[in-house]
Amino acid sequence: MKTPGPRPALLATHTGLPLEAGLDEAGRGCLAGPVFAAAVILPPSFAPPLLRDSKQLSARQRELLRPLICAEAVAWAVGEASEEEIGALNIAQASYLAMHRAVAALPIAPAHLLVDGNRFRPLNGFAHTCVVGGDGLYRSIAAASVLAKTFRDERMAALSRKFPAYGWAQNAGYPTAAHRAAIRAHGPTPRHRPGFRLL
Repeated sequence: MKTPGPRPALLATHTGLPLEAGLDEAGRGCLAGPVFAAAVILPPSFAPPLLRDSKQLSARQRELLRPLICAEAVAWAVGEASEEEIGALNIAQASYLAMHRAVAALPIAPAHLLVDGNRFRPLNGFAHTCVVGGDGLYRSIAAASVLAKTFRDERMAALSRKFPAYGWAQNAGYPTAAHRAAIRAHGPTPRHRPGFRLL
């Protein structure tokens, strides 16, 4: 595992400066299940040593961080877009929809959105900045990546109990060899994404 480099300070805080929410999504590259997004506003003092891009963390590390983020954040929320919405809109637009829903669910309205990636569909009333690799640079985005990933993994584990042949508790719906083999053997489920190349 790579040692994380120094992180810059948050661009905004909850004291004296506009509130800033980090935004990230999880599940864009999956064959099944909804896409999730999280919005997180952190206090300037929140800097646990483990916190970084969720993809660089083990499942146990993410599960340790999740309750800490939820307890210490100024505000946080999770949104999702369904498989049907992914099929109707496309995965990029559905990801933006999940992000918009996460922002709308925040109990405190942020003044600025710090979005992981290079594109975002503007949300009325909110200024935003896109940051490529932002989940490795800003704590608020890293925290959002942890929440989006853990809440989505939890959902896929629950769906796996209904569709046990596909191994979603292990692969979270991503296109692993075992997942594709299960689709060949059993066919797609109602939770597979319309229009995606499953095989």
